[in-house]
Amino acid sequence: MRSRVRYQLSRFVAWPFLQSMGRPKVVGLENIPGEGAAILASNHLSIIDSVYLPFVLPRPVVFPAKAEYFQARGPVGRIWAAYLRSTNQLEINRDGARSAQETLDAAVDILRAGELFGFYPEGTRSPDGKLYRGRSGLGYLALNSGVPVIPVAMLGTRKMMPPGRTFLIPAKIEIRIGRPLTFPDLAGVAPAKARREIGDRVMAAIRELSGQEYVHMYASDRKAELAAITKKPKDLGPLVL
Repeated sequence: MRSRVRYQLSRFVAWPFLQSMGRPKVVGLENIPGEGAAILASNHLSIIDSVYLPFVLPRPVVFPAKAEYFQARGPVGRIWAAYLRSTNQLEINRDGARSAQETLDAAVDILRAGELFGFYPEGTRSPDGKLYRGRSGLGYLALNSGVPVIPVAMLGTRKMMPPGRTFLIPAKIEIRIGRPLTFPDLAGVAPAKARREIGDRVMAAIRELSGQEYVHMYASDRKAELAAITKKPKDLGPLVL
């Protein structure tokens, strides 16, 4: 009960500012169930995706958030950390496979308790605004909780706060919520194959909602490629004596 009160208080305090900055438009709000658990699977363009989506929903939603966000310093960082705590977001440590599995198991517990859980199938923010391949963790959640997956597309958040920026600029935000997806046809399918199929189907639904260009690789791999390019010495051409 106390966490619900803190959640509603954070909405009351922050919403006027967020409303003025983004003038958010929501399409498909009727696809969010009035009660019961569901996974909200969204594209991920900006850190503020985890702010705007919960604020436009009539029910609380829990998102996983990196542990370092909870200990962030500086004026903006401390405000962000306070928001995460006040809205009861799930603190995660992304070091190692065991930590990832512990996060998934904690998410299953949240879903079994009848809550909404927000999940980014890409695993990290898009490095360039394109939509990347979904991780199989989404399939694990869907199979082990038995709840529907609701695809979500965030638009405009990258323009408001792209990766690396520490302040907001006004930008029109639109949130498109698709119809819930269930996967009864995957009953009896090998778990690894079923998890992969669920991930692919959900990403296809997100792509249809967002209109993003799809890249069939993991966003983390693309980030590694871009980092390698950045570190590579520039070709200065042939040395002329």
